[in-house]
Amino acid sequence: MKAHMVYEFGPIEGLRYEEVDPPVPGPRDVIIGVEAVGLNFPDILMIGGHYQERPPRPFIPGSEAAGRVIAVGEDVTHVGLGDRVIGFNLLRGAMAEQFSVPAGKVFALPDAVSMEQGACISLTYGTGYHALVDRAHLAPGETLLITGATGGVGSAGIQIGKALGARVIAAVSSEAKAEVARELGADETINYSIESLKNRAKELTDGRGADVIYDPVGGDTFVECLRCINWEGRLLVVGFTSGRIPKAPMNLPLLKGCSIVGVFWGAFADRNPDRNRANFTRLLDWTANGTVEPCISARYPLKAAVEALSTIAARKITGKVVLIP
Repeated sequence: MKAHMVYEFGPIEGLRYEEVDPPVPGPRDVIIGVEAVGLNFPDILMIGGHYQERPPRPFIPGSEAAGRVIAVGEDVTHVGLGDRVIGFNLLRGAMAEQFSVPAGKVFALPDAVSMEQGACISLTYGTGYHALVDRAHLAPGETLLITGATGGVGSAGIQIGKALGARVIAAVSSEAKAEVARELGADETINYSIESLKNRAKELTDGRGADVIYDPVGGDTFVECLRCINWEGRLLVVGFTSGRIPKAPMNLPLLKGCSIVGVFWGAFADRNPDRNRANFTRLLDWTANGTVEPCISARYPLKAAVEALSTIAARKITGKVVLIP
């Protein structure tokens, strides 16, 4: 089969697209014949050796894909040959024609959901749902502020926040992205390239600040978020796409009575597989009935992974980028 390989950690240009042996399932594995691969910012970190975990080399990067089951291990019973499925493996394996996934991380894909949509659900929507439901306990009528709101994680957060009954404020870096955020369902937008995130967020909330803030950006933006959060608010630490892990002035959580809440969906999925499966059941139902709809801004052939990942690194896209074998 064809796959992208990482032999040494480094820039994405070091990926090698070549013929490799297809995976063989263990007793609790599912092999997916890949029809669509969802790309994510953490893929770039993994290739560069900057992710929280560093898999042994060589390895196939990529975390999520959709396709049909072509082989199963002897202990797998919930899916069978030919089934439409999605699967995720945070360490590696998706950027290939076949994807080996632990059975507990494979979910049946409803007929109403396309393969391309399915390939975009696991990381971004899984993270968003876990963050807003399990970690923040977002309630109907609360105000949710999302930074980096038109990226893969942010765009999922907008849709999930609206599905949960929140008022959503989307913070973005351009007017074009503000328009995308409004199309995704955001009630208000803040263009933090030309206006103060803190000041505008307070204006939009009558001086109170947001009840929940969903921040995949980090850096200086994180500190601004601390300055515009409501009393007893929850600031969700989702990621650091700015490239810098922030240091929080700890007097601010004290003065605001707020919580800084870590979100590591991958570890949650490993530690709480039953709860994660219940989350995905609801997410896939929402996707099938149109409550949420993955925003796909670009599609590339599998062999063009370097070009596709470059658009993510340059922040040229909104929503998700998909590879098609």
